Amino acid sequence: MSSPVTTLAQPSVPSAGSAPRLRTPRRHSPGRPRRSVLLTVLTGLVLLYSLVPLAWLIISTTKTQEGLAHSFGLWFNGDFALWDNIRETFTYSDGVFTRWLLNTVLYVVVGAGGATLLAVLGGYALAKFKFPGKRAVFAVVIGAVAVPGTALAVPTFLMFSKMGLTDTPWSVIIPSLISPFGLYLMWVFASEAVPDELLEAARIDGAGELRTFFQVVLPLLAPGIVTVSLFTMVATWNNYFLPLIMLKDPDWYPLTLGLNSWNAQAATAGGTPVFNLVITGSLITILPLIAAFLLLQKYWQSGLAAGSVKE
Repeated sequence: MSSPVTTLAQPSVPSAGSAPRLRTPRRHSPGRPRRSVLLTVLTGLVLLYSLVPLAWLIISTTKTQEGLAHSFGLWFNGDFALWDNIRETFTYSDGVFTRWLLNTVLYVVVGAGGATLLAVLGGYALAKFKFPGKRAVFAVVIGAVAVPGTALAVPTFLMFSKMGLTDTPWSVIIPSLISPFGLYLMWVFASEAVPDELLEAARIDGAGELRTFFQVVLPLLAPGIVTVSLFTMVATWNNYFLPLIMLKDPDWYPLTLGLNSWNAQAATAGGTPVFNLVITGSLITILPLIAAFLLLQKYWQSGLAAGSVKE
């Protein structure tokens, strides 16, 4: 009697002519970036952190002085007082808010505009011209970027007081003309945006340095100029500490210092709190900056991206 034979299943062996199949990893096409849940959550938190104060500011401008104290901060009150708050902001204390607004525009146009012009001229010269001491200038610019403005405020005040310029608009305008970060940004941008061959061609054609700069270089530097002007404009518009130590006359206050004086009225003896006007004035103050960033965003985004990709 023959015993049963147990057969075991043998694994299939690929033939010599066939190659084993390997699982190919999924490849993401360049047009479809990989999604990241963590990055999406972090971006949402940053967006929430940025928009909640702005939402509170917009909602609070619709409330009266009493409504600010008796209502939830992130929701509207029964009375819609936005237009009354705007009208009272411009008429309160003989319309001094308009004077502060014009002062701020003056400081921005002269100070930030001059800082942008000097940064463009200096950055182009440092990028495209060779001269002795260029490395030393680079070290000074980098060092100046690292020094905070508050560290220079007291020495600047002492120097201007010796010159008799304190409590004048020049004490705010002249320090605003220097922007080490703007100079460095234009230096980097001009190095990448202006080809040396284009400058040599313009000089061979007989164009002088001024004509080359205004007709050839400036159009190429437009994104960088917009970026630097936005940074200097925001820095001058929001400048608080320098006017605080330089100015005593309220007629020369910028918006930041003027709104702070309104805010401090509640702490003075017999002072009337006008927090609704402070909040409304703060909203009016940031509207020009928001409009400038939205209207010019394609220029300053390309200006910040200059030099990030090496060809």
